[in-house]
Amino acid sequence: MMAEDKKRSRSNLVFVLTGASGSGKTTLARALCESDRTLRFSVSHTTRPKRPKEVDGVDYHFVSREVFLDMVERGRFVEWAEIHGYMYGTSWDELRRAGSEEGDLICEIEGFGACQIKAAFPLNTVLIYLLPPSLEELKRRMEGRAQDAPDEIERRQRSAIKELEFARVFDYLVLNRELDVAKRDIEAIVRAERLKRVVQLDVLKRFLSFTEED
Repeated sequence: MMAEDKKRSRSNLVFVLTGASGSGKTTLARALCESDRTLRFSVSHTTRPKRPKEVDGVDYHFVSREVFLDMVERGRFVEWAEIHGYMYGTSWDELRRAGSEEGDLICEIEGFGACQIKAAFPLNTVLIYLLPPSLEELKRRMEGRAQDAPDEIERRQRSAIKELEFARVFDYLVLNRELDVAKRDIEAIVRAERLKRVVQLDVLKRFLSFTEED
C-alpha cells in the first residue's frame, strides 16, 4: 500500500478487541460478527501452526516465517509482533478491503498492535480491552481449552499479566464474567461509537448545507 493510502482517513470504524489468551476475545469477536452483519472479522497473518478445526483464511492466514518476514520487509503490515516465538500481523490489505466495503471491522490482536492501529487511524479506531473475572479464572480457562502444553500455558499467563498494562490506555474495559453480558456491553459500545459526530459527519454536513441554503 502506498504511503499516501496509509495516511488517508477512513469512514469505517475499526474495533480492536484485546485481552489475554483465554479471555474469550475470539469467541466474542465471532459472536459479534454473527449477530451484526455490518461487522467483519479481521483475519490476521501468523507463523503459528494451525490448530485442529482452524481454517486457513478464516481464522488466520497461516504462512511461513520466511513469507511473513518478506511481508514485513515490503511494509505490508499496519501492525505486527512476535509473541511466544510466533509472528502475528494485520495487513494493510485487510484494512483496505474493510474500507472499500460497507460496515466496520473488528480486530482481535494484542495490546502493542492495537496501539499501532490506533496511531494509524486515531479518529476511527476504538480500543476495547477484555478482562477475565480474575487471574485464577483465566488460568482455569487456559487449562480447560486443552490446546497448549503446560509450558505454553505458563508463558501465556506471564504474558497476560504483562499485557494488562495496555488496559490503562484503552477506550473501554469490558469484564467477561458471562459471555452474553460481555457481548451486550460490546454491542452497546459499537452502537455508541457509530453515533459519534466524527462518524456521522456526512449526515451532519447534509443538515448544515440545508440550513445554509434556507
